[in-house]
Amino acid sequence: MRILNRRGYSQAIRESGDLLFPDHESKKGTPSMGGLAVIIAVLAGYGVAHIVRGTPPTASGLLLLFLVVGLGAVGFIDDYIKIFKRRSMGLRASTKFGGQIVVGIVFGVLSLNFSDDRGLTPASRAVSFIRDTPLVLPAAVFVLWALLLVVATSNAVNLTDGLDGLAIGAAMMSFAAYTLIGVWQFGQGCALSPGRSCYEVRDPLDLAILAAGFTGACFGFLWWNAPKAQIFMGDTGSLAIGGAIAGFAILSRTEILLLALGGLFVIITMSVILQVGSFKLTGKRIFKMAPLQHHFEMLGWAEVTIVIRFWIIAGLCIGTGLALFYYEWVRVRG
Repeated sequence: MRILNRRGYSQAIRESGDLLFPDHESKKGTPSMGGLAVIIAVLAGYGVAHIVRGTPPTASGLLLLFLVVGLGAVGFIDDYIKIFKRRSMGLRASTKFGGQIVVGIVFGVLSLNFSDDRGLTPASRAVSFIRDTPLVLPAAVFVLWALLLVVATSNAVNLTDGLDGLAIGAAMMSFAAYTLIGVWQFGQGCALSPGRSCYEVRDPLDLAILAAGFTGACFGFLWWNAPKAQIFMGDTGSLAIGGAIAGFAILSRTEILLLALGGLFVIITMSVILQVGSFKLTGKRIFKMAPLQHHFEMLGWAEVTIVIRFWIIAGLCIGTGLALFYYEWVRVRG
């Protein structure tokens, strides 16, 4: 934060949106690109964990970090343009989207390789809910499916980012949920708990370590990003964090469950889709402004009220997802 402040690395305010709210004018000059701190913290934590244990990184862990760093790099370029070129919109949408596509495709292709001694690859071609379903996709179609999840989730977190603490707090809860899922899958894995209830997931414990690292990094970042924020994560953070959430869903075989574990991000993204669709079809808007959090700002809600209530919604969605995850285990075990 001191380095960013000293060098004046702050994000420009969007005249088309942020200046509609008087409170947002006071955010001008707040340092951005804070997502670098989250990425560096996770890389350091993961590295130290393996050094202390004397174990090499797993294929799943390295793939997830590739996804995070790749999308973080796309976001960093976007933030760089906003800060140094003073162009508040950053990269052209097509260029940013293209970068996400390249990273997502490479991740999808690589995730179907690197089999372990059980023949398990980091991801499987089966569409998954709590575990793999009988619906197995051709390899090319799976890569497109993985790309859809990565691009949709990274952009969903990007849309949610905009109020102090909103996106990082919701993401922190999602990562905590994936920590629990990874530990549970490890404890109930086929090697440790033979039977019908086992999870055929490669490297679940390593994924849990990474999810815990992200949870801790988000905790630390939230300390400084809580209202009134002293630093913004920028697209560097939002794209990387969104990609990480999608990566956990794919590698833990809980792809459809992502709708619950990332429920707040889904709701906010749907508000944008509904707003744009309604305006194009009928010429009328459903909300005063999209994404949804700005609709409530237009209604006069205080920023901190919106953030806390949206956190509650995120917690309810994640609690529902974890309940479904546990119920499925009880049902199959029974």
